[in-house]
Amino acid sequence: MLFQKYYHPDAEFPLFPHLGQRIVKTTIAVYLCILVCSLRGLIGQDISAEAAITAIICMQPYVKDTKEFAADRFTGTLIGSVWGLLFLVLMAVFPMPGAHPLVLYGLMSAGVLLSLYSSVLVRKPDTSSLAAIVFVCIVIGYPNIDEPLVQAFNRFLDVFIGNTIAIAVNVFRLPRQKNQNVVFFLRTKDLVPDRFSQLAPAVMFRLNDLFTRGAKICLMSEHAPAFFVSQMSMVNVNTPMIVMDGAAVYDTKENRYLYMQALPYEAFSSLRKQFTAMGTGCFIYTIHNNKTCIFHQGRTTKQENDLFEIMKRSPYRSYLDGEVYDPHEIVYLKVINTKAKLVELLCDLFDSDPELLKTIRPVIRKSTKTDDFFELYLYSAQASTENAQAFIREYLSKSASDLSFREESLEYHSERDALHLLHRVESVFAPLKLPRFKKRKRAITAAAH
Repeated sequence: MLFQKYYHPDAEFPLFPHLGQRIVKTTIAVYLCILVCSLRGLIGQDISAEAAITAIICMQPYVKDTKEFAADRFTGTLIGSVWGLLFLVLMAVFPMPGAHPLVLYGLMSAGVLLSLYSSVLVRKPDTSSLAAIVFVCIVIGYPNIDEPLVQAFNRFLDVFIGNTIAIAVNVFRLPRQKNQNVVFFLRTKDLVPDRFSQLAPAVMFRLNDLFTRGAKICLMSEHAPAFFVSQMSMVNVNTPMIVMDGAAVYDTKENRYLYMQALPYEAFSSLRKQFTAMGTGCFIYTIHNNKTCIFHQGRTTKQENDLFEIMKRSPYRSYLDGEVYDPHEIVYLKVINTKAKLVELLCDLFDSDPELLKTIRPVIRKSTKTDDFFELYLYSAQASTENAQAFIREYLSKSASDLSFREESLEYHSERDALHLLHRVESVFAPLKLPRFKKRKRAITAAAH
């Protein structure tokens, strides 16, 4: 299921995928763990792998997750260490049971049971397996253990070192100067292959990291907010987004539309009459009570039915029968057919009513789910990305007057392109704070004189 979630049949997997920060940080953490072991005087076979293993397990994409994993691993290690120490102490005081292998193994198994149950007892069931593993690692060498306390303490210390290094490496960042007065406009189609694909994990982590650190990123989508919610549900957006190719602005935090450029009523009436005369059906997209409602009128083609069967499964949009609630709430119309048929349809529409050229903006896009078919969108002439960006500028400037705005774009071919785009955003939002060598050189020169 996880593979199906992130796999897209048309996606091209690069020969050398992007080297993520988690891989680099994990490598550094393992190196530091081994280095600390060597500083403790451990060499060769005496070096314990527990610290490095702990660092690998605890290193998570987000610092918060790393801390939670570290806390759980610390708890499990503590439980396993305590029961392991008690076992070794009891074997030292009462050596007779250890003389019989069957009895000894039974006691070890009983120790595993106590470790598992103790984790559940302290409301930490996720740490139960770890507690049992630590217990077994401590007692498995019996009776060839001379110092039980040292054995248990070393095991606990290894895990503590791995936890500490994992958190320290994940928290550490090079000094950067944040430019929180910059607002970035990014197109969602530069982050994912198409509107039905999931955001790649690495891209999602990088995007969330920017949002968490305070970057103001306005995402721009050609489609309704339902697509954003379904493919980027894990992204913690902090800025309103431009949707429907600039026809509306949606606030994902408040779940409401801040701006909408509706299709003129006269244009809708003219289009509706002509569609009826031509025998052409269409989808009518409206915004009613901050919800996207889609109505269908006219003859439905097989391709439209196929798309309808896919789209209606989403809980974020409503497909309705009958008349639209309010013709002044219509955002755009959509027709599905071959490209030649759609171009012919447009020519017929404008020949029948030349005034439509002044009031509507047609856009033709390749259909993702219907092979060899295209989708015609009919927006208001005022519904554009530029107008929506102007609204965003005015809206955000009410709370901060010194904002600057810039649009970043990099055509998507693979996940690597999306990561490069976000890296470009980061280089502007949080550039490295490098030392000012020129000023230092001037100071040295002045001192010499």
